[in-house]
Parts: sequence; C-alpha cells; structure tokens
Amino acid sequence: MNCRINTALTIAGSDCSGGAGIQTDLKTMLANGVYGMSVITALTAQNTMGVSAISEVSPEFLGQQLDAVFTDIFPDAVKIGMTANDRLIEVIAEKLSFYKARNIVVDPVMIATSGARLISENAVNILKEKLLPIATVVTPNIPEAEVLSGMKIASKTDMENAAVFISKSYSCAVLLKGGHSVSDADDLLCDNGEISRFEGVRIDNPNTHGTGCTLSSAIASNLAKGCDMKTAVKLAKEYISGALSAMLDLGKGSGPVHHGFNL
Repeated sequence: MNCRINTALTIAGSDCSGGAGIQTDLKTMLANGVYGMSVITALTAQNTMGVSAISEVSPEFLGQQLDAVFTDIFPDAVKIGMTANDRLIEVIAEKLSFYKARNIVVDPVMIATSGARLISENAVNILKEKLLPIATVVTPNIPEAEVLSGMKIASKTDMENAAVFISKSYSCAVLLKGGHSVSDADDLLCDNGEISRFEGVRIDNPNTHGTGCTLSSAIASNLAKGCDMKTAVKLAKEYISGALSAMLDLGKGSGPVHHGFNL
C-alpha cells in the first residue's frame, strides 16, 4: 500500500548543535506531520553560547541543490531562513520563481537577539526587491519589521500600521511577532487587509534558541497540509508554546526547545 505525505522544504543555514536552522526546521516539519527537505545556504559552527564560524555555500551550489529538490520531490511549501548574502537571495528568488513554488514562508532573519545586524544593507534591498514579492507570508519580529517598514514600533497600533504597510508593499501576508514586546507575546497577522491577533502567554523559559525557525517551519508545515493562513498560524503558535512549555534544558547557554514534545 502506497503512502502519500505532504512535503516542505527549508532553505537555511545549518546549526551543528541542532537548536536552530535546518536541523530545527526538519524536526519541526516531522513533528507537524510533513516530510521535510533541506537546501543549505551556509554551514555554521555554533552551539547554545553562540556562533564561532560561518562558511557560506556558493551561489552555483545553492542553485544545484534547489534544482535537485524541485525536479524530483516538489515541495508543498517552502520556508526560507537566514540568507545574509545578496547573491544567494537572488538565486533563491530566481529558482522559486522558475519552478513556481507555492506557500513560501520567509523568516527575514536580520537582527540577532543581542541587537547585532546579521545582514548587509544590500542584502536587505535584494530581499525586498526579489524575495518578498513572491512570498506567501513573511514573519518578522519587531526589530525586523522596523527595517522592512521604516517605522518605529512601540505599541500595538504601531504593530498594526507596520504590518499593513509591509503587506501592501509586497502583496503578501505578514505575521508580526510580538515576542520583543515587554508585556506579552501576542502576534499580529495581516492577510489581505484582514487583521487577526493571536494572544500568547509569555512562558518563563530561558531556553529559546531557534524559536523563530521553529515557528516559521510550523507555519510552512501547516500550509503544506492545506490549512488556510489563519489556521496555519494558530496551529504553529500552539506548537511552539508546547515546545517551550516542555522546559527542555540542554547546553550551557540559551538552549533549544523540545521539538518532539508531542511525539
């Protein structure tokens, strides 16, 4: 008896400690009931205490990986994580457009938790010009949304204005994550002009390594299974809350969440 399963592709960097990047994405996809595939943008030497080295792949090899996936197991959804190199972003946009990829989730990793900028100004411009216009949904946190919108975000009204601006500018849905807010972890979704708020309880867990990767991969997984945008986000929020609530404690720094808590 043949088995059919929905598929999702992650395009991101590798985290050898397993807490973020493609390792987290693949775990999340499996836990959310889809078959995960990966295209690597960079190798990193990192752990719960930080990144010590990065080795980016060549644009040519990135393109070859994408060709290999799309010409054999066509993904039902695509999640894109950190791609700091402008040429890599161009290749991703070119290939996804060529293959008419669907359900594209862009996690615009630009600014580290420490506040450090992770992506060049030129790469941000290419992201805006080439990648966001083909995205189904983009999932910025507040600092990233400030970069994309050019607005200062200091209130829930500011969040709504920025999300609407980004959504209209790039014709995609926007999930603006409120985790950088002091008072709550509420997220805001703007989809075709409709605003939805997703209340979140701030979970007192210092181990949050890879939570952004996890959320965007869970959204991609749910879209791959045919969920509408609001349902995909709702289920992804429930999943990340469960993974945080499991209180996994690994490593000497900010450790990973428990991606397999529901298995």
